[in-house]
Amino acid sequence: MAIFKTLLVVAQVLSALGVIGLVLLQHGKGADVGAAFGSGASGSLFGATGSANFLSRTTAVLATLFFICTLSLTLLGNYRPAASLGVMGSAPQVAPAVAGASAPAAAAAASGAAASNSSAPAVPK
Repeated sequence: MAIFKTLLVVAQVLSALGVIGLVLLQHGKGADVGAAFGSGASGSLFGATGSANFLSRTTAVLATLFFICTLSLTLLGNYRPAASLGVMGSAPQVAPAVAGASAPAAAAAASGAAASNSSAPAVPK
């Protein structure tokens, strides 16, 4: 489980850095005005409009990966497995029976013994 969490954190950090980088590479709305006066956007690697589609789609994929990793880490962080009781944990628990006495009489005898012990002071020997 720890390896899976580590892989999710690495994927989240890499996708976050990718989204930051791709957002900084994209042109804003005002960049089209500069391209009209010969800024050389049509001579780029992806063409005049090809870079916008490639960068925006890649940004969307990385943003989706980031959100999936975030939700997965949240769910894994809130997961608390039940404590294991071991092999004997599934064995039925049986209360010990007091021989020769009924349950109310045994309870009264146990409370009477506790009361008599609590009134006597404890003296070390």
